[in-house]
Amino acid sequence: MTSSHVRKKQMGNPALKREILDQLDKLGIEQQQQMLRLARALAAPRPEGVSGKELLRFAGAIERDDLQQIAQAIEEGCEQVNLDEW
Repeated sequence: MTSSHVRKKQMGNPALKREILDQLDKLGIEQQQQMLRLARALAAPRPEGVSGKELLRFAGAIERDDLQQIAQAIEEGCEQVNLDEW
């Protein structure tokens, strides 16, 4: 289904549109801008990916030792908690 089809269906529900606008009116300008960015992101066409079958040609392209180093770096980096971030 294309994004234009999705938009037509969403715009076909006046009660939903009215409720969204009512809620939007309650927000400050920054929150309204955030909602606009969200709406644009939701309405944007999604890029098409490739099937896993097409990616099989890359299997084995990275050496096993390199993969282990990558996995270790990810594991070490993801297990750290920086309490000052929050």
